[in-house]
Amino acid sequence: MKTNYEIRYAAHPEDAKHYDTERLRRDFLIEKVFTADEVNMVYSMYDRMVVGGAMPVNETLHLETIDPLKAPYFLTRRELGIYNVGEGEGTVAVDGKEFTLAFKEALYLGRGDREVTFRSINPQQPAKFYFLSATAHTTYPDRKVTKQDAVVAHMGSLEMSNERNINKMLVNQVLPTCQLQMGMTELAPGSVWNTMPAHVHSRRMEAYFYFDIPADQAICHFMGEVNETRHIWMRGDQAVLSPEWSIHSAAATHNYTFIWGMAGENLDYGDQDFSLITDLK
Repeated sequence: MKTNYEIRYAAHPEDAKHYDTERLRRDFLIEKVFTADEVNMVYSMYDRMVVGGAMPVNETLHLETIDPLKAPYFLTRRELGIYNVGEGEGTVAVDGKEFTLAFKEALYLGRGDREVTFRSINPQQPAKFYFLSATAHTTYPDRKVTKQDAVVAHMGSLEMSNERNINKMLVNQVLPTCQLQMGMTELAPGSVWNTMPAHVHSRRMEAYFYFDIPADQAICHFMGEVNETRHIWMRGDQAVLSPEWSIHSAAATHNYTFIWGMAGENLDYGDQDFSLITDLK
């Protein structure tokens, strides 16, 4: 197996408004989340969030510590949220204790010096484990979470092209966490807009992972300040970093699913500063 990582530094909004397309993509877009029999991750300076993916096919993959953590284990000072976004089932083993995750099922792992491995049950239909990790001040229990456990908010309408279910899964209404909050938003057929009206929350950064969209379709992710928006075209199985000063919204050429995850000052999902749609520039 192989572990790949890179470091992404934070950007000032006054600087980011001058970025061209190449710079925007280099600093915020994570194009390669999954590679067969490898673990890929980005260590972000936005609230020290780690965004990554593990795709075990013919090997069992280990969640290895990386140099920026300066820790003997990946989870020594961190908590971890995992979603299986692959066609096949897979297992996550934590010091030998196994959790089986089917498509769109999630797992929370608390802080501690522990070995974590990823394995696909059927190599012909490999699991894809998307994960986020934030620093943690204490240890909370591990727990598998499915959509049946989620706090679900049905929002929008087909007439507005944004009918969707927001599945709040790894959130403090469901289980205790230190910083990490994660959920999954599923858009209904015929709907393409998410997170509109747009908002920011300067107390928390966010990462979006888009999937469940045909290979020949694309997503246009919107970011930037309300009066200085920018866009990044994305494909399925790609992620994007959203700074605390940036809006985070998207429209696509097909309905899709995305996983949102946050870390920062608080655990209040409703802590959002909204803008009028007509104020966007």
